[in-house]
Amino acid sequence: MKKLFGTDGVRGTANTEPMTSETALKLGRAAAYVFKKDNRRHQIVIGKDTRLSGYMLENALVSGICSMGVDVILVGPLPTPGIAFITRSLRADAGVVISASHNTYEDNGIKFFSNQGVKLPVALERKMEELIFTGEIDHIRPTATDVGKAYRDDDANGRYVEFVKNSLPKGLTLDGMRIALDCANGAAYKVAPKILRELGAEVILYNDHPDGTNINKNCGSLHPEVIRKAVIDHKVDVGISLDGDADRVILADDQAKEVDGDFILAICALDMIKQHRLKDNALVGTVMSNMGLELAIQKAGGKMYKADVGDRYVIEEMMKRDVLLGGEQSGHILFREYTTTGDGMITALQVLNIMKRTGKPLSHLAKCMEKMPQVLINVRVKAKTPFEDIEEIKSEITRIHRKLDGKGRLLTRYSGTENIARVMIEGHDIDTINDLAEELAALIKKKLGQ
Repeated sequence: MKKLFGTDGVRGTANTEPMTSETALKLGRAAAYVFKKDNRRHQIVIGKDTRLSGYMLENALVSGICSMGVDVILVGPLPTPGIAFITRSLRADAGVVISASHNTYEDNGIKFFSNQGVKLPVALERKMEELIFTGEIDHIRPTATDVGKAYRDDDANGRYVEFVKNSLPKGLTLDGMRIALDCANGAAYKVAPKILRELGAEVILYNDHPDGTNINKNCGSLHPEVIRKAVIDHKVDVGISLDGDADRVILADDQAKEVDGDFILAICALDMIKQHRLKDNALVGTVMSNMGLELAIQKAGGKMYKADVGDRYVIEEMMKRDVLLGGEQSGHILFREYTTTGDGMITALQVLNIMKRTGKPLSHLAKCMEKMPQVLINVRVKAKTPFEDIEEIKSEITRIHRKLDGKGRLLTRYSGTENIARVMIEGHDIDTINDLAEELAALIKKKLGQ
């Protein structure tokens, strides 16, 4: 059977398969079918980021869902975690996000949340694919008053702003703080500055004028150099850089140094351990997490579990281990005591809370972890051929493992959302690991590159 879903929903170039209106309509019909439990009126929330193609896909999804007798609540541009929250808050049957996250505007994606605000299990995604490709539900055609209707919820932004603010202790404000904020011309361009300003911060805004084509364009969490420069230009206390759907964040400290997801996890985990708020003193990272994070946690008497790369796998591992904190180097951090998915603004507020409570600048807090030298090279490929199936690549990987001799590590993997091979090497000597990574990346490009 054909496959639509990847590690983060359905994604591709907008207006080519599978990101066409026709497939979006079928996805809407399949979602309405699997979430319709009985004869009552059902509701599905749909939100999106700021991509031009969002209008096209939104209308197709609405048509598909309503054609199955299910109502739609439209919330417009809102961060992915905001849609997960609104789905729970409104007690809707499911939520849909139209976004390709950190990708450029030409791409788009569709991902689904359950009524609990968590991403769907693989089995349910496979069921939706089966319904689409077999035509099993093509004959279901409600008529008259049984057809669904769509309407807008103009209160969604305000609900989400209050939800995020409530992740801070009562009475704590950001009075006196100067913050630079890069909204990536994405889904948080309205709510993120509102959250910070309502908490009392002075906010200098960057990339808050989306035009449908500039989302993530030389800005946001994939371009932390923008917010680092903003820290210098405006002499702010901290810089906050979100991605297009605002489920991840990268920070810049008062010295204009990048503070990525590993440092954020270390800062928050160590603070929670001190306050006896981190259950079993455990957190979840990924196989890409820097070794420095694990060493910092172990030194404080904690432990770190490792999941595969991808927020789906981090969350699954957190649920399995009953862990309250987890995340990725990319800045996708999940605080289970507050929310069900990664949230860039909730993450930023937790760090700001520690800064305010301790009176220490972010540059000081980030010293809690010493980052081991790490090199990451991305190679665009034609196909995701298993590395072990190509003898030269397999032999080179074996050679690098021998060269590292237990004093570093090599990780090779394919992106779950793009045709990209990732080569990551950690070790004590940056020149050595850089040479090894470049040699392997060059070989992968030669054998598999576009």
